[in-house]
Amino acid sequence: MLAFLTSWLPSRTNVGRRERARAGFGAFCGIALTAILCQLLLPYLGAAVFVVAPIGASSVLLFGVPASPLAQPWNVVGGNVVSGLVGMACVKVFGHTLPMPMVAGLACGGAILGMFAMRCVHPPGGAVALTTVIGGAAVHDAGFGFVLTTVLVDSALLVLMAVAYNNLTGRRYPHTQQLAHPNPHATRDAVPTVRLGFKPEDLDAVLKQYDQVLDISRDDLEALFMQTEQRAYNRRFGIIHCADIMSRDIVSAEFGTSLDQAWQDMRAHKLTALPVLNRARRIIGIVTQTDFLEHGGLDDYDSIRHQLQRFLRRSGLSHTEKAEVVGQIMTPRPTVARVDTPIVDLVPMMADSGHHHIPIVDEEERFAGIVTQSDLVAALYESRFAEAAA
Repeated sequence: MLAFLTSWLPSRTNVGRRERARAGFGAFCGIALTAILCQLLLPYLGAAVFVVAPIGASSVLLFGVPASPLAQPWNVVGGNVVSGLVGMACVKVFGHTLPMPMVAGLACGGAILGMFAMRCVHPPGGAVALTTVIGGAAVHDAGFGFVLTTVLVDSALLVLMAVAYNNLTGRRYPHTQQLAHPNPHATRDAVPTVRLGFKPEDLDAVLKQYDQVLDISRDDLEALFMQTEQRAYNRRFGIIHCADIMSRDIVSAEFGTSLDQAWQDMRAHKLTALPVLNRARRIIGIVTQTDFLEHGGLDDYDSIRHQLQRFLRRSGLSHTEKAEVVGQIMTPRPTVARVDTPIVDLVPMMADSGHHHIPIVDEEERFAGIVTQSDLVAALYESRFAEAAA
C-alpha cells in the first residue's frame, strides 16, 4: 500500500534555486503591478471587478514555465477571453433553467472546446469560465462586459509584464516556435544534423500518434532529443575536447592590421580566416575571405584581380570611406567555444550555421586556438576508426 501511494508522488525537480526565486519574484512583480494598474484603469471603463483570481494561475505559467506552449501570449489572452465568453454565454442561456453545477460544467467543457478551436489552450481559462458562473451578481450584471474589460485587461497587462521580466532575466519570451532548420546555403538540402539520426518528420509522426497536448514546445523537445543524442555519443565514444584537436600556433591579426598585410598573411599560410585579437589576447572578431569579397564589391569576376588590388591598396588619406584596416571589415563578436567544450557541441555550429572556423578561448576568455571543419572531421573519423579497431 505504501509503495502504491509513493508512486503517486512527483519526482524530484531539476530546477535550481535561482530559477525558482526568479519565477517567484516575477509572479510577485507581475501580479502586483497588474493589480495596481487595473485598480487605477478599470473604474474608468465601468468595471465592477478590477482583478480576477484565475490571473494568479496564469502567472504561474507565465513566470514559472515561460517556455510552455500553454503560456504564450495568445494562449493567455485568447484562452482567458474565449473561456470567459463561453462561460458568460452559458450563464445567459442556461442560468435560469439549469442548476448551477450543470451550468458550471457546461461552461468549463465549452471553454475547453473553444480554446482548442481557437488554438489557445490555457488551463486558467477553465477557472475564468467557472468564475463567470459562480462570480455572483456583480459579474452576472456586468455580462460580457466583465470579460471584455476585466479579463481582457488583466490578461493583456500580465502578458506585458511577463515579456519585460522574462527577457530581462534571461528567458526568451514569447517562446516562439522555431520549426524550420535554416540552411545557410539557401539550398533545398536539409542541414547536416538532421540528415543522420532522427529527423523532424519522425518527431512529427510520433507526436501525431501520441495525440495529446504536451506542455513543451516542439522545438524545445527536438533540441532535448538532439542534446541527448550528443551525450549518448560522448558516453559511447569518449569525450574529446576542443583543446585536444585545436590548432594552437595561429596566425592572427589586430584591429589596426592593414588589409594588404592581412590578405598577404592569409595567402602565405593558405588560410581562409584570421582571428582578430586585442593586446590582451582576447578575440574581438574574425576576418575571412568572404569579408574581403563582400566589402571589396568583388562581384565582377572578370576583373576581380584588379578590384582586389584596388581594395587592398591604402588610400593615403586620413579620412576616407574606404576600408583601410582589418577592424573595419571583420565580423565582430564571433561564435567561440571553450577549451573544455566537447567537440560534438561544435557539430551544429559548423554543420547547420555555416561556420568554418570556431575560435577557442581559455577559462580567462583569452584566445587559445582555433578549430576548423578539417580538425573536426579528422577527430570524428579517428574516434570511429578507433572504435572499429577495438
